[in-house]
Amino acid sequence: MDILEAKLEVVKAGLKLVESGLIARTWGNVSCRVDDEYFVITPSGRSYESLTPEDIVLVKIEDCSYESEIKPSSEKGIHAAAYKMRPDVNFVIHTHQKNASAVSFLGYDINMVPEESRAVIGTDIPVASYGLPGTGKLRKGVIAALERSSSKAVVMAHHGALCMGADYDDAFAVADSLEKVCEKFLLDRLEAVTGKVSENIAAVAEHIAEVSEGAKKQAQIFDAYTSEREGSTLVMTPALGGETVRIDIATGNEVADCENYPASAELHRAVYASREDVNCIIHSKKPEILAASVRGGKFKPLLDDFAQLVGVTLKTGEYNPANTVKTAKKVVRKLKGRNAVLVKDNGGICVAGNMYDAEAVEMVLEKEMRTDAAAKLIGDAKYINPVEALLMRVIYKTKYSKKTETNK
Repeated sequence: MDILEAKLEVVKAGLKLVESGLIARTWGNVSCRVDDEYFVITPSGRSYESLTPEDIVLVKIEDCSYESEIKPSSEKGIHAAAYKMRPDVNFVIHTHQKNASAVSFLGYDINMVPEESRAVIGTDIPVASYGLPGTGKLRKGVIAALERSSSKAVVMAHHGALCMGADYDDAFAVADSLEKVCEKFLLDRLEAVTGKVSENIAAVAEHIAEVSEGAKKQAQIFDAYTSEREGSTLVMTPALGGETVRIDIATGNEVADCENYPASAELHRAVYASREDVNCIIHSKKPEILAASVRGGKFKPLLDDFAQLVGVTLKTGEYNPANTVKTAKKVVRKLKGRNAVLVKDNGGICVAGNMYDAEAVEMVLEKEMRTDAAAKLIGDAKYINPVEALLMRVIYKTKYSKKTETNK
């Protein structure tokens, strides 16, 4: 394939990854084979929305060498291995898709692929052993998975998925089919446990919430609002749409009269007052996040992008609209050093310096809560080593996030 043509295909695929929700922010990567010696791949830490053909890097399959001043994805070795080991593969996408991630804690391969998906993926889906992002250990785990299976999809433990195809369309068909297979795997397990047939993957999280001890302790329910800092004020907007409210951060007074003063106003105000790095808040009640808040307690990372974007742990605080100041401060303490906190029975608060990053935090939180519920359903899940989780969080905050912000 012509180099420019290959680069254009990669740029197009990057946009589709974002639009389809197969990744959050700059996570994941895309490559296209040029010939038997070279492939082109997305750069490291760059927003997909801003990519041009000039940003896509030409890499040698044999030794991953490149001549560009732009640094290619740190996962280039995985792509090179796929092209080297699979002559029929010409397009590779590394995704962080939700359902594949939700089963990535499994220490065994998935051997029950439905008949309708076998023609697209193969008869099984290998789960590669864990390695930190961009490391030789991760690459070795993927190579071992490719050696023991002819599948076009590999799930990487605690990380994401590798989807391979003969071309652009084939690779995305594999990613789509992989989501369906992983969803069916979890719903079949849920039916085996509960005897109920469910159509929505959120039912897994809801079931775990129903049988958890924390579900017996009910907190007062309040409406979700998204907010943004504008100078000394915060602007709150109902998550389901409605009248915008402007509130002075220092005093809590309304800047303009409003018929419905938000019950969570003090909570938002307390976050902004204590965190200068926060300019946006998303209060999310997505099913998996809401179910996790019903369970309550502390959560440890099962996914490495969660450790990076959110923190090494996720805590739960209870906010009482009848005792706003005291309970808001308690929730804020649970948020310290993190980008999300669960609010008992009320979903999660996702915070960031801008709305783009806050949306990424929400996406990753939803994915982690789905994965945690699946782990509770199936059992015997191994969490990411705390030291490795802390290492990823520190590297992300000190290096990667700043580079991404610059290139966004």
